[in-house]
Amino acid sequence: MTKGLGSVERVTGRPSPDFMCAFRSGSRSFLLYIAIGTSGVAADLATFVLLFNVFGLHAQVANALSTTLGITNNFLLNSYFNFNKRDRKLARFARFYGVGVFGMLLTTVALQVFVTNLGFGPNLVKTVTIPIVAVVQYLLNKKWSFA
Repeated sequence: MTKGLGSVERVTGRPSPDFMCAFRSGSRSFLLYIAIGTSGVAADLATFVLLFNVFGLHAQVANALSTTLGITNNFLLNSYFNFNKRDRKLARFARFYGVGVFGMLLTTVALQVFVTNLGFGPNLVKTVTIPIVAVVQYLLNKKWSFA
């Protein structure tokens, strides 16, 4: 007998209906997280480009402001529509923001290394770092902020 498999899996070799429901539920949550994150990324990147290119703010200042807007957007939408967590809002927001600040620090280091030291454009560096930072933040938020 294979340990950890349900009776349907042992007999048919196919996942049990309970497993499939859990998988679909997790997939829905992840896809919603990505959709919400995309709205936050759009707000973050548009704000960064506006602050840096139009208003002439320093790349690091524009990054701090645009990232803060994206973090707040994502927390509110994830907390209400994805993870359905309405308790301990301040503590959850502090954790979520902490994860966001960690992501911002990763981006700040990337901007420093690739823009200041290696001469890449700030818009390119910001755009390339977004998916990398997003994966790290998803894992931290799922296991810590909304646990």
